[in-house]
Amino acid sequence: MWSLAFAPVSAPAKIRRNPFESLIFASRWLQAPLYAGLIVAQGVYVWQFLVELWHLVSIAFLQAAPALAAHGAHDVTATSASEAIMLSVLGLIDVVMIANLLIMVIIGGYETFVSRLDLQDHPDQPEWLSHVNAGVLKVKLATALIGISSIHLLKSFIEAERRPEQAMKWQVIIHLVFVLSAFALAWTDRVMIAGAKQKEH
Repeated sequence: MWSLAFAPVSAPAKIRRNPFESLIFASRWLQAPLYAGLIVAQGVYVWQFLVELWHLVSIAFLQAAPALAAHGAHDVTATSASEAIMLSVLGLIDVVMIANLLIMVIIGGYETFVSRLDLQDHPDQPEWLSHVNAGVLKVKLATALIGISSIHLLKSFIEAERRPEQAMKWQVIIHLVFVLSAFALAWTDRVMIAGAKQKEH
């Protein structure tokens, strides 16, 4: 009886995994260089942002000078300078939104498809990362694309006089396709979540 009570507990048997299945699962690390490349691409966008910012400052302090000298007179030079500043600001916003899109793809994609990030106690952990999955990531990416498309569409409206009407129509159609696609992805993700909850019950 005493021998049974104090008998050593045997360690759980080690599960033998199929080597080919282990290789398939390890192949997810082939995506790591892709995300590293996206980090380099984000650095390129940071450089482009600084170039666009310098261009904006140059426009504001050099090309807007004739408008200031004219004491607010509304002439062609002042209008073109104001339009150039607006387009430069929209260009900066466009770069920032694409950079945000890259961050979502890098962090969310790596977390979803490669390996979990140990960020539970990190003070700067993104709020959306705690519940990210493939469906949520697709919806967020579609929403980001709508924002980027909206910026390009607004730039086209500002330059409407210099753009072909047919090209602007196609740009509006493409934007509407992005919007409808985002709604379709969100609805599909909602249906899948509702079906999973019904199976649990």
